[in-house]
Amino acid sequence: MRITAAVSRDPLGAPGLEELELEAPRADEILVRIATAGICHTDLRAHSGVIALTPRPVVLGHEGAGIVEAVGEGVRHVRPGDRVVLSGSSCGHCSRCRAHLPSYCVEGMHRSFAASRLDGSMALRHGGEAVHSHFFGQSSFATHAVADARGAVKLPDDVPFEVASPLGCGVITGAGAVLRSYGLRAGQDFAVFGAGGVGLSAVMAARIAGARRIVAVEPLAWRRELALELGATDAVDPAAGDPVAAVRAVCPEGVDFALNTTTVPAVFEAGQRVLGARGVLGFVSGTPQPFAFPLYPLLVGGQSLRGLVGGDADPQTFIPLLLDYWRQGRFPVERLIQLFPFSDIAAAFEACRTGAVIKPVLSILQE
Repeated sequence: MRITAAVSRDPLGAPGLEELELEAPRADEILVRIATAGICHTDLRAHSGVIALTPRPVVLGHEGAGIVEAVGEGVRHVRPGDRVVLSGSSCGHCSRCRAHLPSYCVEGMHRSFAASRLDGSMALRHGGEAVHSHFFGQSSFATHAVADARGAVKLPDDVPFEVASPLGCGVITGAGAVLRSYGLRAGQDFAVFGAGGVGLSAVMAARIAGARRIVAVEPLAWRRELALELGATDAVDPAAGDPVAAVRAVCPEGVDFALNTTTVPAVFEAGQRVLGARGVLGFVSGTPQPFAFPLYPLLVGGQSLRGLVGGDADPQTFIPLLLDYWRQGRFPVERLIQLFPFSDIAAAFEACRTGAVIKPVLSILQE
């Protein structure tokens, strides 16, 4: 079938809309008519070439939501007509998948970033040119996507697609870090560095978990204000003084958990310095250059530095849980979202890059 997709070709520009040919779904795949697709910094890094594993030309997008139009052989949990949100791709067979940790699938790097099926084939073409597909098992910056079925989570009719889209990656990462990776308990203290989509999702989750202190460290005043409205007990401007001293002013013994959502090397050290004894500093992205991290303070404090992928969550069970919290008014993810027409993808990319919008979401189905 012929579709319209945003193709990443020039890393200095933005993805451009093109008419492509999309093949039918194979076994264990589904064809989804995309309604909305969130944009996150992983898309920006892949487009710009920072993620070297992702080739071009490629259709990015890994927070898609829409309607199933066809299913391949072996697909049982969704059928044509179902509303779904798409998360990442996983094999379903390795020990990590069997332990309900699909974001750590042994095939995860290829399934996420290589932008092809495991056999190297692609579902998209532009005339005689192959265009890379299956980014995070979906490539949802398009009117239709052939996606890996395991990543599709059924949506109830009362959930707007634009609310569902960010749950596929950014939101599940932040909320999962608190509720799954950390297992934060009532009365514990939490600090997050960066009040973007991941950070604010973590703030909302920490409030749900009953954290005593929730400290958001964020340079932008409007994001600090939003963090307070969403559940933070304290907001710190790192430009106004020593952020470590500010966090410890409200948590004198240090926090139980800290989350670094940035790629700034200095924030890793600051994150460790706000930890209390046996505290955990989690991070969701690497830094653009190597740096020396002080290990001795981790040792004497019995602390941990931990990488987190997908919030250690199983989307099939965790996304429905977050939607329950959303219905209760305890997880108002819609406050992070701004919709952009698909034709304005360049503006949406720029809004994401500059931080002017927390979670840009492309509205595709209406066009």
